[in-house]
Amino acid sequence: MKIVVGSTNPTKVKAVREVFTSHDIEPQAVPSHVSPQPMSDVETRKGAINRASQCVLSEGADIGIGLEGGVMEIDGQLFVCNWGALVTKNQKLYTASGARIVLPIEFAKQLKAGKELGDLMDTYASREGVRKKEGAIGIFTNDHVSRQEIFEHVLTLLRGQWEYWSS
Repeated sequence: MKIVVGSTNPTKVKAVREVFTSHDIEPQAVPSHVSPQPMSDVETRKGAINRASQCVLSEGADIGIGLEGGVMEIDGQLFVCNWGALVTKNQKLYTASGARIVLPIEFAKQLKAGKELGDLMDTYASREGVRKKEGAIGIFTNDHVSRQEIFEHVLTLLRGQWEYWSS
């Protein structure tokens, strides 16, 4: 079975390879068609669906997978959020979301002005490429939970739904 992933981000691709171990996984850079920094669950989910939908149109693809990280607000606090979508070649859609963790209050103004969380994290953590490695979740959990692990959890939810509903 060929699974096309709507990203070349190593964290996302590794997560898909961990959950769908016996399948042919092909990364493909596709646009999310949402803001570079999604600012709600709705927008983040839409980005994941858009990526998955484009991937399933690829030559020979049985499944398209989209993973999207974003930020959402509850009671004035911003949280990291992430969504995944799995679309089958017959256009059946499955979505799932993962854990959330609060972001520092000082990030709010810059995020709401359009700055991307990944860029803020590089500066905040004095590291390069946080979005392609541990992610904000890794930094703010002291490396107890990584971005890859969060996406693996979302992918496990997607795989379970797909297996249940297609059996």
